[in-house]
Amino acid sequence: MFKKILIANRGEIACRVIKTARRMGIATVAVYSDADSRALHVEMADEKVNIGPPAAAQSYLVMDKIIAACKVTGAEAVHPGYGFLSERSAFPKALSEAGIVFIGPNAAAIDAMGDKIESKKAAQAAGVSTVPGYMGIIETEDEAVKIAEGIGFPVMIKASAGGGGKGMRVAHSAIEVRDGFARAKSEAQSSFGDDRVFLEKFIVNPRHIEIQVLGDKHGNVIYLGERECSIQRRNQKVVEEAPSPLLDHKTRKLMGEQAVALAKAVNYDSAGTVEFVAGQDRSFFFLEMNTRLQVEHPVTELVTGVDLVEQMIRVAYGEKLALRQADVRLNGWAIESRIYAEDPYRNFLPSVGRLVKYRPPAEQISDGVTLRNDTGVFEGGEISIWYDPMIAKLCTHAPTRAGAITAMAQGLDGFYIDGIQHNVPFVSAIMDNPRWKEGTLSTGFIAEEFPDGFKGNAITPELADRLTTVACVLDHVENRRKRKITGQMSGRAVKFSRGRKVKLGDEWYDAEVVHETERLIQILLPGERGERAIVSQWTPGLPVWHGIIDGEEISVQVRRISNGYRLSHRGVSIDARVYAPREAELVKLMPKKTAADTSKKLLCPMPGLVVALHVGEGAEVKAGDALAIVEAMKMENILRAERDGTVKKINAKPGDSLSVDAVIMEFV
Repeated sequence: MFKKILIANRGEIACRVIKTARRMGIATVAVYSDADSRALHVEMADEKVNIGPPAAAQSYLVMDKIIAACKVTGAEAVHPGYGFLSERSAFPKALSEAGIVFIGPNAAAIDAMGDKIESKKAAQAAGVSTVPGYMGIIETEDEAVKIAEGIGFPVMIKASAGGGGKGMRVAHSAIEVRDGFARAKSEAQSSFGDDRVFLEKFIVNPRHIEIQVLGDKHGNVIYLGERECSIQRRNQKVVEEAPSPLLDHKTRKLMGEQAVALAKAVNYDSAGTVEFVAGQDRSFFFLEMNTRLQVEHPVTELVTGVDLVEQMIRVAYGEKLALRQADVRLNGWAIESRIYAEDPYRNFLPSVGRLVKYRPPAEQISDGVTLRNDTGVFEGGEISIWYDPMIAKLCTHAPTRAGAITAMAQGLDGFYIDGIQHNVPFVSAIMDNPRWKEGTLSTGFIAEEFPDGFKGNAITPELADRLTTVACVLDHVENRRKRKITGQMSGRAVKFSRGRKVKLGDEWYDAEVVHETERLIQILLPGERGERAIVSQWTPGLPVWHGIIDGEEISVQVRRISNGYRLSHRGVSIDARVYAPREAELVKLMPKKTAADTSKKLLCPMPGLVVALHVGEGAEVKAGDALAIVEAMKMENILRAERDGTVKKINAKPGDSLSVDAVIMEFV
């Protein structure tokens, strides 16, 4: 077996590979850019090598630097992770010439399958059903429009060398084809160094289902079941699960056998994924093949018990697969939630900065339920503008889908992040969504369930009662500590008001503390809601309140604000303030603050790089007109006019790096 391997990647996937290598007794080498000098994967590895500036094109994408790092450290093999160089056939070729093993498929398989255009042709030749589309290279917008009209709208514009939702657009009209074509080419060039795009028919109300395949260098190929990845936003996966709630055994077997046939046709010899778009009637069409480890591979590992990274290493070393197809069993259900550095309340714009607090739920196996967290960050670290915004992948496994969903909801409630914006409330809202729980999914799920964007879950009466109860307990525990401060009232006990008025957002709720011991507090809610018994060991300052309310385990994220708390639970984030009755009377008399008027300014919605300005000073603009393009975390964001107006002043130029709310332009 290899004695030392190098991981040509960063973040959570680099940490993930290091964990398996360490368990196998293999030493590891981390490479890092200047921006990642303090990154977690650098700390975890046995050795580290700096490979240059923050821009991936000058560090992680430079093959010569990776090879040089191997030679300096004596690494015998390279695991590419996903993204970066993982699907470039030139990389394993260059490694081979240097006498270094590539922990991934052979270059010929990458050439055949890694390019989405060529993989379509190969799939057709292997008898795999494919989506109608145009497989040639498209040079101009006019050509793209003509082809799209021939295929029929809607169409999908996709980067040939793409992945992870980059360089991908859905177009419903000729205008959207022109706009999407330019953006897809630009993103593809920026992310993959290859601006080729192609078009295919977009299947209406589709589901995204993929088959995990695993092959060795001796001609053996098996499939490890499927993953459903239909919960997507901007064509980027957010929640994945295994198995799929759509498939039956017959369809699973048929898809798996087609995936294996395709892999064998190109002599595939590593872990890879064959992706399909499926109809609600279980019809399916080949979409593409990813010749690498997928981001969502943990759910397959959890339901099969197979460590895919270990298998990749063993295959690269030349070992035969120890598993046969008959050995593969799917046990229970697994779900993965991708935790991103983005603001769900501002159209998911990227968020960068320091992780002031990072407190994920503890990994554990308890009562048949597994909680796993794959991450590449740590408290005090930074989320950089240079790379993908992923913070972590929270995974749960349980005997049933309902059990895995419940475990995920509880895990997300206890996932505390501060210092940047993140999508935990949004993913929590998905876990609470009735359609998600039923498994009635499609790739349009997010757009259909959140048509006006994410505003937070609605506060149901049950949630209002729960948050009112928690707010009262928080306030009571803090007041109890204050009453015990030495020297207060000459040592005499300080009486407290039992009555409470709780303001959740703009609504008021009544409550009363009726009994307390050191750990037990009883709260009385008016009317039929009755008395609640709360057990908790929470102390002031802890970012997550863990407790039991009437026998049910509950976790609520707590952020201290003026005169209260910001509570986050089950997709709801709301300000809670607790008052004595007289205090509440006076608070209601206070005037409300009004937000500053920014309607005559175009503000930068996230830290990013100005790619282009579409207007100049004095220009007349209409609502919806494109004003500027700002790039952050490898995604280009078009900023549009919210209303008609005239550009008075422009404060930025292409190439400028801007912070959040920087004024790009002003209007008359």
